[in-house]
Amino acid sequence: MMKGGMSTRFVLVLALGTLLFFPGIAPPLAAQDDFGFGFSDEEAEKDSGSGGALSGASFGTVSIGGEVSASFTGFVSDFSDAAKVHLGDLLEAGINFSASGNNADAVINLKFAPVFDGSSFPVAIDEAYLRAYFGGFDIEGGLRKLTWGKADALGPLDVINPLDFSDYTRMNDVADMKIARPLIHASFRLGSFTKLEGVFVPVFQGHNFDTEGRWKDARMDELQNYPSVSMNYADTQSMRYAQAGLRFTTSIGKTDVGAQYFYGNLFQPAHTINLIWDPFSADVRLDYNRYHQIGVDYARVAAGFNIRAEAAANITEDLEGDDGAVYNPSLAWSLGFDRDLPWGINLNVEGLGSLRLLDDKVGDFPFDIEGDADMTATRIIISLTKSFLRDTLEFRASGIWEIEEKGCILMPSITWTKGDVALVLSAGIFAGDKEGQFGQYHGNSFLKAGISYTF
Repeated sequence: MMKGGMSTRFVLVLALGTLLFFPGIAPPLAAQDDFGFGFSDEEAEKDSGSGGALSGASFGTVSIGGEVSASFTGFVSDFSDAAKVHLGDLLEAGINFSASGNNADAVINLKFAPVFDGSSFPVAIDEAYLRAYFGGFDIEGGLRKLTWGKADALGPLDVINPLDFSDYTRMNDVADMKIARPLIHASFRLGSFTKLEGVFVPVFQGHNFDTEGRWKDARMDELQNYPSVSMNYADTQSMRYAQAGLRFTTSIGKTDVGAQYFYGNLFQPAHTINLIWDPFSADVRLDYNRYHQIGVDYARVAAGFNIRAEAAANITEDLEGDDGAVYNPSLAWSLGFDRDLPWGINLNVEGLGSLRLLDDKVGDFPFDIEGDADMTATRIIISLTKSFLRDTLEFRASGIWEIEEKGCILMPSITWTKGDVALVLSAGIFAGDKEGQFGQYHGNSFLKAGISYTF
């Protein structure tokens, strides 16, 4: 993630200058006849933006779209004491720029989140990349969110981008939780339904966790409870943490299949503890384990069910299973489907899980990072959606259930849409074992209300 106002301003100015003045991609500012607002549906799907694109001059088109929203979030446990109630910074916006030429596209997606106490810079680059086309060969480079695998969300093959877990009120939108990474991505079409992809990520970032606020993980608290503990984080912004992968996808009849290989780092941090006896203190180093992943995926429509499945083997350096600072090798899977039910209800179900190998060699936490974790981890994600009043009113009930950890989050919402304006009322309810991933946040159940305008 980019930090520092000066570096952010520099990248922003550089990216906007590239978008507006790169030869053959976009017209100069004076060419007002070729300037339009919004993305077309095709561009929205391709560039993760919203709105519609303008068809323009022979040397290119420029498009602008986005969303502005105002919302407030209240945590139920704070309502009894008005002094504890903080409704957040209320206003957010996303503005998406794209320029298209005969052989290239340039995309810049910005996020605006004014922080009223001035503690951080209010503008961030969500994505910014250039993509060039050479017949059946495409190549793109820049700050990018890239999805691999067939799963709807949190699939084991989606290994390119880490996730931001510093705000669990966004758990219902995995795309928004993704953190864009600098990368080079190339794809080569071998036919109408066959593609070979390659990706290179020169530096690394793990999942982002809250280290001291409302969403701080209990495991971090446990590590920091040592007397005079010193937390040291590895510098992952070097080529030592470079990652790369290959992915092949094709269609066989009505079935889509894929296979991939990836070499990189696990997003979950690992720790090493060194005890110092005189005076007694602890030095904790956080780093990210290297691993190889080999995976396959499958998708098919059968009897009205849209079926999706993934399977992966994650091979770490702890092939004996007895290194407490390295995660054991594991197997991971996902299986899901969606289907339209009677009365206009849509059901989406996904199961995710992992199996740790060499489990009998695992030691005790905190000297073994997996010492307090079950051999298996299973998660069920369910979403029910129903629309009313000619699709202007939508009710959604979704939830995530952690089976072994006996915890869950329930996320109901109601959305009313009128043209390009939407009103949303949603909630998040945490429950379960207080030692589990979701149960530890039982006091953070929340209500959220907002309005948004899409252009």
